Amino acid sequence: MELYEGFEGIEYPFHNSVVTIGNFDGVHKGHQMLLGAAVEKAAQIGGRSVAVTFSPHPRQVLCNGDQPPLITIHEQKVELIKACGVDVLVTVPFTREFAAINARDFVTDLLIAKLGMKAIIVGNDYYFGCKREGDIALMKRFGEEMDFDVVIPNWVSLMDKRISSTRIREIISRGEVHRAPELLGRFYQVRGKVVSGRDRGGKLLGFPTANINLNDELCPASGVYAVTISCSLGQFDGVANIGYSPTFDDHIFTVEVHILDFEGDIYGESIKVNMIRKLRDEKKFSGIAELSQQIETDIQDTRELFKVLEKL
Repeated sequence: MELYEGFEGIEYPFHNSVVTIGNFDGVHKGHQMLLGAAVEKAAQIGGRSVAVTFSPHPRQVLCNGDQPPLITIHEQKVELIKACGVDVLVTVPFTREFAAINARDFVTDLLIAKLGMKAIIVGNDYYFGCKREGDIALMKRFGEEMDFDVVIPNWVSLMDKRISSTRIREIISRGEVHRAPELLGRFYQVRGKVVSGRDRGGKLLGFPTANINLNDELCPASGVYAVTISCSLGQFDGVANIGYSPTFDDHIFTVEVHILDFEGDIYGESIKVNMIRKLRDEKKFSGIAELSQQIETDIQDTRELFKVLEKL
């Protein structure tokens, strides 16, 4: 997949490009449908599939930083869009100057002149141009005038409710990570660097942990989770604690992962943690001994869970 930061680096329009545009936060099943439709349409007309997204999130610029927490950091979003088979990804640096481009200039000067657009595939709530002046009706009129197709696929739904980034944020924020695959087509993932912690896991509790400085903006609700971990040494099962460790009463938010059957040094490494299922809420225990016993139970529950999942 070819990557472009903005439109300036695109020297020549792409041949018969099929464009889809959006924030694509989460690259959920609805986004995957749009991206897949662009790939399929491009194959039909002998062209290139082109995805256009934005960084930072437009609301961060237009609403003075009042943006929803991101489901996927840009690095992961690029990986997921590439996995959909898209030929070209253009990441537009979103600024107030860009937001001021009117609807007609956006289509003529950027989508057609820069991208060579012959078809556009977007949802039926798509708006474009300064102050969202352009809607689907206007895009269709431009299509007739400028000779490009406008394709509006049906929404992807689950239990008669549209799959959306907002809906995904709600379930992750509640800790319902087991529901994420229904909407994302994969487990929800957080990423971060293994950093120095409080050095309590191994010495005090008998269960060494990797303390993670999260890159992601959307963090699941506090609690204990069964997880899988991807690092340079392979993929492992584990137990993650997200929250404030109330037993120690130090009020410091942490994400700590105990990796099962693991011996290795990943300090300083960036790792990926897939959130499989919440095991329990955080709880304040009477002391170290009771907490250690509960961690042992959490580990056993995690092992049993993965045995069940392997049979599915």
